[in-house]
Amino acid sequence: MKRILLAVGVLAIATSAWAQGGRGAPAPPPPLEPGASQAEVDKAVLAAPENTRNQATVIKWNPANWTYTTLRKGTNRIVCFDLSGLPGQVAFSLECTMLGNLDRVAQNLKFETEPDRAKRTAAIQAAEKDGSRAKPEFGSIWWHVRGADQATARPHMTIAVPGATAQSMGLPDNGKQGGVWIMDAGTSAAHLMVPGE
Repeated sequence: MKRILLAVGVLAIATSAWAQGGRGAPAPPPPLEPGASQAEVDKAVLAAPENTRNQATVIKWNPANWTYTTLRKGTNRIVCFDLSGLPGQVAFSLECTMLGNLDRVAQNLKFETEPDRAKRTAAIQAAEKDGSRAKPEFGSIWWHVRGADQATARPHMTIAVPGATAQSMGLPDNGKQGGVWIMDAGTSAAHLMVPGE
């Protein structure tokens, strides 16, 4: 129960801090890296909360080896990227998370290149079992905007709680009660699902 209260408290403080960040003139966005386009950056940050977009880092993934190029180095801990049309992704797919989650993102993208769902699931389970599965930061937020195109894309937000279970968090591991619940409980993919998000 203490972990739940802590997670809710941290989320409330972070939301309050972001809301208060609008006082005074906002800082101008950092400059783009050589070769980056403003259009790429503007699209990628659409998944981030509006008041964090100007200071977010923006990267572009290389599907040949799942390394990335930095388009803009931000000043906050948020990193955004466009996954539209990459293997395993829908036509319009944007994602933002914390910088500390990039190893997890790269690993997720590698797994998504396997088109056979059973093989992909088996590879993920094997990585969980042998301990090679990259873990996201506990309490980090993942923002997504996905759809067939920008007009039909919908936002979704989750909070990573790797390893969390119903027993450790005091939250249900299904959404039957209608409140916040833990999806993929007990794994490195465990995350809080918030109704309506």
